[in-house]
Amino acid sequence: MIRFRSFLFPLLATPLLLAACNQRTPETTATTPAPPPEVPGPDLMALADSNAAQLLLAYGRQYPGQEVLLQTRLGDMRIHLYDDTPIHSANFLLLSRKGVFNESVFNRVVQGFAIQGGGSERRTIAMRSYRLPPEIRPQHFHKRGALAMARYDGEMNPGKLSSNNDFYIVQGEKMSAAQAQASAPRPLTPEQTRTYETLGGTPGLDGQYTVFGEVVEGLDVIDKIANEPVGMDKWPVTDVGIKVKVLK
Repeated sequence: MIRFRSFLFPLLATPLLLAACNQRTPETTATTPAPPPEVPGPDLMALADSNAAQLLLAYGRQYPGQEVLLQTRLGDMRIHLYDDTPIHSANFLLLSRKGVFNESVFNRVVQGFAIQGGGSERRTIAMRSYRLPPEIRPQHFHKRGALAMARYDGEMNPGKLSSNNDFYIVQGEKMSAAQAQASAPRPLTPEQTRTYETLGGTPGLDGQYTVFGEVVEGLDVIDKIANEPVGMDKWPVTDVGIKVKVLK
């Protein structure tokens, strides 16, 4: 299995997302799948930082979608995409319909924090490494089941541009209202603190990354993936492959 570059979410004590590149020697020889059927929408090789927002907004208006089904060997998650994050939602719909996520795995899993996937260096679908402008909304926070895009941090990315394909889903932990507010970089509403108390999450990421959807069915699958044995790099010992289909 060949490792791929990943936009990593932080460990609990790490305030910033990091980038890393790992490799694993292939164990089997994979056959090249047949090319996917032609799907309407922007050419993935034509997308760039300079035009991604414009092209994706137009795509989202022409080919809207609200829900996707993320399938794994450990179960399925039904995910609702937010209307007020139109660039990120349209991008996720486009890559889902193009079959990009179907060639990826969950490549970084931190129990009690989040599961990350979406990238691959074994991809047969040609695409550029464009980024998305942030759509950080105060009403969307890192509760359990939140879907967000990872990114490079630090001086190399002052605009907090999101990755185009590396996403993560929050597992998190339950905490008191005081603990949640103390770890959050922005003020939390009473509803948000109650959610962190009763459902759990990772408030330390609020306001830093774009949350653009949430798991509405299959929250238990997050736990199953998070419980998978992992190596020192947090990559599951047995790959957890991803398949995504747009439901509506």
